[in-house]
Amino acid sequence: MNQSKEPVFLNSIELKGIVGQSAVNRIGDTRVCRFSVCVENCFTDRSGTPVVECVWFNVTAWEGKNIAPLESITKNENIHVKGRVRSYRYTTADGVERCGWEVFAKDVKVLNA
Repeated sequence: MNQSKEPVFLNSIELKGIVGQSAVNRIGDTRVCRFSVCVENCFTDRSGTPVVECVWFNVTAWEGKNIAPLESITKNENIHVKGRVRSYRYTTADGVERCGWEVFAKDVKVLNA
């Protein structure tokens, strides 16, 4: 039995990146913003060549506490997101099965440059 107050399992992700696409919709009485975030990882490969690796995440943020005003989450904004992540599978129009990652945000801040 776990005697500590730490959770046995943890699903948490923190991203700092740039907003790609963004759309605000209404579901019932609540508004939700679905947006993409690009996170870059810069490193040098074995041959000494600089490499910039770009990873995209899809984020869903429901209007509420700790979420920036949804209208401020726009393309090219610097953003900081905390939340939990879920993987999903889908099939493209040409029949190829792919995997994706979706982040359900619990904290979103637009960072001023």
